[in-house]
Amino acid sequence: MTHGKSIALITGASRGIGKATALALGRNGLFVVGTATTEAGAAAITTFLREASVSGQGMVADVSDDHSVTALIEDIVTLAGPPVVVVNNAGVTRDNLLLRMKAEEWETVINTNLNSIYRVCKACLKGMTKARFGRIINISSVVASSGNAGQTNYAATKAGIEGFTRSLAKEAGSRGITVNAVSPGFIETDMTHDLPEEHKLALLAQVPLGRLGQPEEIAAVVAFLASEEGSYITGETLHVNGGMHMA
Repeated sequence: MTHGKSIALITGASRGIGKATALALGRNGLFVVGTATTEAGAAAITTFLREASVSGQGMVADVSDDHSVTALIEDIVTLAGPPVVVVNNAGVTRDNLLLRMKAEEWETVINTNLNSIYRVCKACLKGMTKARFGRIINISSVVASSGNAGQTNYAATKAGIEGFTRSLAKEAGSRGITVNAVSPGFIETDMTHDLPEEHKLALLAQVPLGRLGQPEEIAAVVAFLASEEGSYITGETLHVNGGMHMA
């Protein structure tokens, strides 16, 4: 073990919400391990953490693969110790109307977005149980609540994540482990940046606050849930969407 800091694992940390979350948790004093699917992505994470004077590094992991997740957790334990804060952020989209959706488009999204939560949480629970402390934060989406045409696969995974979150919160609470979900609305990321202007305006018309959210605004909520101040919240989905969907 290389230091005495608590370890945070953030999947899909090379950009957007994952990157902002890695930086927020690192600035709160955690040793951060962020994952990417490529060596270049992992190296980029290591670089931006170092530039922000945050302890941590990037690692390569494919959350859709059992062996990759097992190896990742073993490597983190060897490097720094067992993760006690886990942010499940990695995800993909394969949008299509259901009538046209290929089996591969359905299965890729289910496996990457939902099955990964099972893999990562299960692999980390032993260390959290031993420590009698843990913070699991799963990144959902407003479409889990509102639905979205062309995203039956994606919305199903995010709704599944929220049900998983509530159930694991009941299982793990007695061991000092909280499990929550954060559900972002439309956030300014690479994906939204590339949208046609008229599409962006149509999205903004659905948001009472009249603007896209920033990745840092999601990261701040994740950091709160991971902190001592958030320690009496579990099994919840916190909606951060500018009023687009009010639960």
